[in-house]
Amino acid sequence: MSCGGAPGLPDVDPRTDPVLVLRGPVTRDEVAGLADVVRGLAPRSGVVVCDVSGLGPPGLAQVELLARLELAARRGGGRTALRGPEPALRALLGLVGLGIQVEGEVEEGEPAGGVEEAVETGDAAS
Repeated sequence: MSCGGAPGLPDVDPRTDPVLVLRGPVTRDEVAGLADVVRGLAPRSGVVVCDVSGLGPPGLAQVELLARLELAARRGGGRTALRGPEPALRALLGLVGLGIQVEGEVEEGEPAGGVEEAVETGDAAS
């Protein structure tokens, strides 16, 4: 008897990152559980998308939550990306130096998809 299926998980689309929908306000007790979820998802997908559109008005509690989720993802070998952040939340994250990527945007320092660096013929090789 032979099994003709492809290796891996049959019900998982490898091109789709898992999405964690955050609804606010999130209590301190819930943060640890959410961090455990993110830490568990990160090794399998690399990126855990956090939908923050329903998180509520931005403040330090949201910054702390997102910082802890990012740390949990990195400890699990991945990272987080935000879906639907308000401009005020993005500004607040930038103000405190938390550079979490926003879904669909090119990461800072990375070329946009399909863009290659060109070398001029007169450039010295490094």
